[in-house]
Amino acid sequence: MEENLESLIKKDVTHGRGYVYSLMYHIVWCTKYRKAIFQGGIETELSAYLQKTAGDLQMDILAMEVMPDHIHMLVSCKPQLRLSDAIKILKGNSARWLFLAHPEMKGQLWGGHLWNPSYFVVTVSDRSQEQITRYIETQKQR
Repeated sequence: MEENLESLIKKDVTHGRGYVYSLMYHIVWCTKYRKAIFQGGIETELSAYLQKTAGDLQMDILAMEVMPDHIHMLVSCKPQLRLSDAIKILKGNSARWLFLAHPEMKGQLWGGHLWNPSYFVVTVSDRSQEQITRYIETQKQR
């Protein structure tokens, strides 16, 4: 029976203490009122900040694109991570950081809010990972 189990486990799964997993999510969230504000180098700074924050949360960003008015991320994370909390941290911390690093940005936003309160998330299988990665990486070409 153990041999059958090993044949089912792929090489791209992650092993933890007492568990094996492969959890990937495509996450998208937008600026408030879809205001296009990530331009002129801010998108590069934001991308680096999100990479660091995701690393602190023990999330691996497999693909990411910061568009002028929204963000696409393909992430892999542990089953213990509560995804809604992680997204809340990514959005909240990045907004606070951006407003401190670029105080002029707050004046461009009605009500001083950076992010729309909602977000989109969908699970990604091993079969669709390549397709989602290509979709994210070609966002600026669309």
